[in-house]
Amino acid sequence: MSNERINLKKEVKLSVLDLAPVVEGSTPSEAFKNTLDLAQHTEKWGYNRFWLAEHHNMEGIASSATAVLIGHVAGGTSKIRVGSGGIMLPNHAPLVIAEQFGTLESIYPGRIDLGLGRAPGTDQLTARALRRENMSNGEDFPEQLEELRDYFNPTEAKHVRAVPGQGLNIPIWLLGSSGFSAQLAGRLGLPFAFASHFSPEHTIPAMRLYRSSFKPSEVLQEPYAMVGANVVAADSDERAAYLATTMQQQFLNLVRNRPGKMQPPVENMEELWTAYEKAAIHQQLGSSIVGSASTVKGKLEKFLDETGADEIMVNASIYDHQERLRSFEIVSQLFK
Repeated sequence: MSNERINLKKEVKLSVLDLAPVVEGSTPSEAFKNTLDLAQHTEKWGYNRFWLAEHHNMEGIASSATAVLIGHVAGGTSKIRVGSGGIMLPNHAPLVIAEQFGTLESIYPGRIDLGLGRAPGTDQLTARALRRENMSNGEDFPEQLEELRDYFNPTEAKHVRAVPGQGLNIPIWLLGSSGFSAQLAGRLGLPFAFASHFSPEHTIPAMRLYRSSFKPSEVLQEPYAMVGANVVAADSDERAAYLATTMQQQFLNLVRNRPGKMQPPVENMEELWTAYEKAAIHQQLGSSIVGSASTVKGKLEKFLDETGADEIMVNASIYDHQERLRSFEIVSQLFK
């Protein structure tokens, strides 16, 4: 066990982002078992919340029916908060989301989070198959959000009501990878989560925009911001760098528009990518934290001090499930 402990100016909560990854040679069924196992371990290690992300038509991500999987994880754990990071609201009728999360909150009271994004979480053809009517950039997201929040409002007199849903206090978070949702979350006084794990260059501007736009609300008196981060921790820097080649291959396949199952790590990425692809991936994975406990500690301290985040949500794209568990365990020990 490491004696390293993270040293920050304020207390920062630690959480998990999971995409129910399907590794090469495996199935979604196996991915769901691993997701629940990860949730049970991270609950034991003191993580605050466990979020699942909505993606579609991606062979390596099994969390497409996000609300169903949240129920599976909440049912197999007892105290960790479980939620969406996020539900892509323009893919759904707000009433359906209100009913789904009203159902989850009714079964697992006080443990459900509703994180919302405005991207499709997929390609354009699949977005059409999801009956996503507005194929623009989600300009009507504020109106959809208002409609959704109205369904939870206990005093809103409606002919159409969310049953269950109306009157339930389910925390709503806005998720973003640019400034749009940062500003909206600030204006509405909602908590905000930024996707630093794939949009690192916009992190600091978005955090500044959120805080400068913030207006106190019945939800929050002060801004509350969470940042996402790719963290691959192992017992040595060399081992962590080797394990991180799985994440690099994942992004390489996205750059090549060939998303697939999660690949095993490789000894040498130089054999797989071109110089251009390498540069593009390093830019996108710029905030990724890879290394031993000591290395991860230093990088996490710097990242959290720079962002001023109140919470960090860790994603770990690691091929071997036991190695993935070990990574989350190492990170948890830094926050003890």
